[in-house]
Amino acid sequence: MVSNRTLSRAGLLLALTLLFQSLRMIIPLPPFLSMFIIGTLVNACLIIAARTVGIKPAAVIAVLAPIIAYFQQLLVLPVFIIPVAIGNVTYITLFKTGIKKGPLKALLAAALAKASILYLCFQYIMLIVEFPSPVAKGIMMIMSWPQFVTALLGGLVAIYVIRRLSLPNRE
Repeated sequence: MVSNRTLSRAGLLLALTLLFQSLRMIIPLPPFLSMFIIGTLVNACLIIAARTVGIKPAAVIAVLAPIIAYFQQLLVLPVFIIPVAIGNVTYITLFKTGIKKGPLKALLAAALAKASILYLCFQYIMLIVEFPSPVAKGIMMIMSWPQFVTALLGGLVAIYVIRRLSLPNRE
């Protein structure tokens, strides 16, 4: 059974994640810049959720974020939801399970796994779904090294926030 405190924290972290994800509709920034800022903030929320409310509630946030992103027209096709959700869940799971070896090692492994999953899944999707060449190249560029960078930066922000606020570590 999930405690009221855990449920409340998870709800607040979901709201914060969705707010950060929606910033691109509120604050007009160049797409490349907004990807780094928003990606970092969303990844930070995912790691904070994994550390403070546990894997299951964090996984719910990790799956809901790309679903909402699709409805906000941030993901072009519904099939894009699946790899993003898988990447997010892998990210939080690897971080949470690897934290015993040190937060930076866990973060590096989690960020690398997330970026790799996204890149490989989107490579596969590009074989199935036809996009004009410039669009396909743009999607693949976004799903490559920027995902690693935003996952890494988001994790660093999360580690800093957790330490500064002395947030509890949920096992």
